Amino acid sequence: MAATKTTDPSTYKLNHTMLRVKDPKESVKFYETIGLKQIRKLQFPEAKFDLYFLAYDSPSAVSAGASVFDREGVIELTHNYGTESDPNYKINNGNTEPHRGFGHTCISVDNIQAACQRIEDAGYKFQKKLTDGRMRHIAFVLDPDGYWVEIIGQRPLEATADVTTTDVTTYRMNHTMIRVKDSEKALKFYQEVMGMTLLRTAPNDAAKFTNFFLGYAAGNAQNVPEGMNKEALREGVLELTWNHGTESDAEFSYHDGNKEPQGFGHICVSVDDIDAACQRFEDLNVNWKKRLTDGRMKNVAFVLDPDGYWVEIVQNERLAGKPNF
Repeated sequence: MAATKTTDPSTYKLNHTMLRVKDPKESVKFYETIGLKQIRKLQFPEAKFDLYFLAYDSPSAVSAGASVFDREGVIELTHNYGTESDPNYKINNGNTEPHRGFGHTCISVDNIQAACQRIEDAGYKFQKKLTDGRMRHIAFVLDPDGYWVEIIGQRPLEATADVTTTDVTTYRMNHTMIRVKDSEKALKFYQEVMGMTLLRTAPNDAAKFTNFFLGYAAGNAQNVPEGMNKEALREGVLELTWNHGTESDAEFSYHDGNKEPQGFGHICVSVDDIDAACQRFEDLNVNWKKRLTDGRMKNVAFVLDPDGYWVEIVQNERLAGKPNF
């Protein structure tokens, strides 16, 4: 009798965040401006779409040189052919009523004032500059489709106030934020089903919301220099934002990004053994969007979280010893 396959959630990685884009040339240019590198492109002309995978890949990057699905903090841009020339095509960025859901991606930088100035000098607009509002330690830049990219510092704001240079090779793709209706249900799913660890809880009672930060054990930042923010040096963090009271509103729901108008598509977890992982999810009675056996692509699956967001499941290529595509 063949041995039963096993899976170890502590080896999982929050691999990528998928965003649909109107014009891939403009989008790739933006993400390269903030330091990411296109590490792979997959083309599916028969289905009329292409996938662009970008990640921080300098020699000092967390996952330098690793294969696409053996990383955390990857951005996947999905381009459906023809959108770039369609004047009526517009992305839903997830932050406009009544289609809120996905919130933002986030990069951490060495010297936040200098990094923000560099991005502004490149011609990109900000949703929030450092000097706007009450929270003077974070900024939000807009990508070409209007997606929000948060910028946080790897060192305290006061430590970088007089620094005028920034090194993009030190940047990290830190986290992805999604809004959740019921924090207890969402936390239970991401911890007990997906195997993540709760890293930090950040309540804001005055504004009536709480942020929860989760990640996989394998993604812990190691050897953190003195004066550096360990959490900001991580990649592959998931931020859940819970606006207090939504859980008790029976009519309330968030937009998953895959219904019209579309934008954000999914987050993706890479696993040690995809067959065993999917069997584990089956045993935990998850809601499936796509099982491995469904459709033409037999090497990916999609689980639905409590808010209906799609969580893609893929094989970690390094552990399988062969590429997925």
